[in-house]
Amino acid sequence: MKEQLEALNQLTINLGNGGMLIVNIILAFVMFGIALGIKLETFKDVFKNPRSVIVGLFLQWVVLPAVTFIVCLLLHPLITPYVAIGMLLVASCPGGNISNFISSLSKGNVELSVSMTAVSTIFAPLITPINFWMWGSLYCRVAGVTNEIPTLEIPFMDMFLQVLLLLGLPIIVGLVFAHYHPKWTQYITRPAQVISILLFFGMIIASLTQVLTSLEQEVGVYISILCAFVIVIIHNASALSAGYLGGTLAKVPDADRRSLTIEVGIQNSGLGLVLLFNEAIFPPSEWGHIGGMVIITALWGVWHIVAGLSVARIFNRKPLKA
Repeated sequence: MKEQLEALNQLTINLGNGGMLIVNIILAFVMFGIALGIKLETFKDVFKNPRSVIVGLFLQWVVLPAVTFIVCLLLHPLITPYVAIGMLLVASCPGGNISNFISSLSKGNVELSVSMTAVSTIFAPLITPINFWMWGSLYCRVAGVTNEIPTLEIPFMDMFLQVLLLLGLPIIVGLVFAHYHPKWTQYITRPAQVISILLFFGMIIASLTQVLTSLEQEVGVYISILCAFVIVIIHNASALSAGYLGGTLAKVPDADRRSLTIEVGIQNSGLGLVLLFNEAIFPPSEWGHIGGMVIITALWGVWHIVAGLSVARIFNRKPLKA
């Protein structure tokens, strides 16, 4: 498996200035759409019933990156450093905007899901760089002892400013727009969220297409993609399990536990892709090629929807426990 994953690392993904502009606009629109659905009442509910939200944020901000770090170490003989760093990048991203819909299909606590998505998204400019810098650097130090991989120096401040610009600005614009134009917000929120999801998938498909085109020139594309896909499935299953077990150990209500499972298993991997394409994490000239990181991040964006809907179907068939 490691040899096949190594082939991915030989790829340099370059969208060009025009392509990067489009990608940045897409992410800004997605964040704007999420912000339109964030209401002050959401945060009032958080303060009224904070326990499940606190448990959920702890699972997403602390447990998920830690579990991902452990999975990376366990899979160390089979995966490349680039793949591991891609996994840690995904685990550092905020919750995905489709998680609220999947939570409703699961008969979960939709208000809890919305609250977690809102809080994790608003604090993403701070939490995402901190988590990725801390866990990514730690992995490279620990794995480097046994495998002599290059030491990754993640420029925390550069990444922080990039995430602040990509996420913070459109979120603020969305919140301000929703506050001063509530009637317009009612009309455009749903269409904006639907368009956001479509644009997000378009960005992932474009990323995978470029990777596949490059792979066809050098290696057997299907085997390499299959190996990366297996890693993504293992990683996502670990995330979903962390959410479910964490909710169980915290003894939250069954509806809350279902939402926690979905929230921890659905990540905004689109942010990870944009950070990679913008070279906000590190220039490829200093670390090598980012193909392995891109393919892991992009495949997650596809698989977490499939896995989330599958889990929702299982939950939906089971009556809620009192």
